[in-house]
Amino acid sequence: MTNKSPLKDIRVLDLSRFIAGPFCAMQLGDMGADVIKVERKDLGEDTRTIEPKVAGESLYVMMYNRNKRGLALDYRHPDSITILKDLAAKADILVENFRPGTLEAMGLDWDTLHALNPRLIVVRISGFGQDGPYARRPCFDVIAQASSGIMSLTGPADGRPTMAGTFLVDFTTGLYATIGAMNALRAREATGLGQVVDVSLMDSAVSFLMTAIPEYLLLGREATRNGSRDRYTAPANNFQAADGEWVHISTGNDALFPRFAKKAGLEHLLSDLRFSSAAARMQNVDAVEAEVAAFVAAYPSEDVVRMMEEAGVPCAKVARISDVVRNPQLHYRKQIVEIDHPKIGKLPMHGITVGLSDTPGAIRRPPPSVGEHTHEVLSEWAGYDEERIAGLRSAGAI
Repeated sequence: MTNKSPLKDIRVLDLSRFIAGPFCAMQLGDMGADVIKVERKDLGEDTRTIEPKVAGESLYVMMYNRNKRGLALDYRHPDSITILKDLAAKADILVENFRPGTLEAMGLDWDTLHALNPRLIVVRISGFGQDGPYARRPCFDVIAQASSGIMSLTGPADGRPTMAGTFLVDFTTGLYATIGAMNALRAREATGLGQVVDVSLMDSAVSFLMTAIPEYLLLGREATRNGSRDRYTAPANNFQAADGEWVHISTGNDALFPRFAKKAGLEHLLSDLRFSSAAARMQNVDAVEAEVAAFVAAYPSEDVVRMMEEAGVPCAKVARISDVVRNPQLHYRKQIVEIDHPKIGKLPMHGITVGLSDTPGAIRRPPPSVGEHTHEVLSEWAGYDEERIAGLRSAGAI
């Protein structure tokens, strides 16, 4: 299979589970890297049990593990660490998201790995970082959302703190890990040496907080939940249309608001001092939103979106997933695709997110089953002969 992708000569050993680590390794695989997903023998990673399933396969696992080959080990068998060391010796990048200290307990600490392969880049993903007072605390995406303040900023102003509707911290941490890996590869070109990439869910979550940190420390104001209302400009919120659907209109700055008012037949708002500037509209946000709400309520959602498009005003229907899968723009840009899976058949999923004009990424492999490629990986990467592979299998190590 021809591979003209930018990372076609890079080998990645993926020891990670759940989302952030597998998502990072998948990004590298999408750009051409040869990614080996290492799992526990027989059962694989815990997420393989998560519903929903199709043909016995967890869709959860399917979404973060394409473009990988599967290798399965019995971690309790003494030969498993030898195998991992032999693979790490040939790898460019190792990705792991064990709890801090686990890799060290396995005998795969940085000093050992670096001595084994000085060019190896080790991407370490954790909840709170590899060290510090919270380093050993268990952490999932929602714990990072709660600990970082994101949850206190999300939800209705008069409601309870709310988690986001997707695992945004996991995904972003995976992307930060990918950025770190790419920077480490670039640095290795100059030094010839690998390094540790250290990213955490908590650090990633805090990077989302907009102006909340300096606003509190400099001005003494604590940001709180604001529903779907924009924090900085008005009017910018969700409004319900005549057909019961919701649209989001963002027309808060002084260039957009006149366009909106003219298209909506609300020119009189432009001479109202309460709405004469962005600052004035923020001071009178309830009043200006009432005007917008009355306009939107008079038309079906598609008509509102069309009128705002004609006026050059940012606006969108609040889409359900049933709308998203039919979105013509996403299909045009190949962001909703189908790949062939040996058990599921046609497996729909998101496409390659980053477009490169000359060396584009590609989906070359479906997500692997547990240990699907164990034999070929040990032969190709580790250089084991048939007798040794057979012996490891007989001993129960693989």
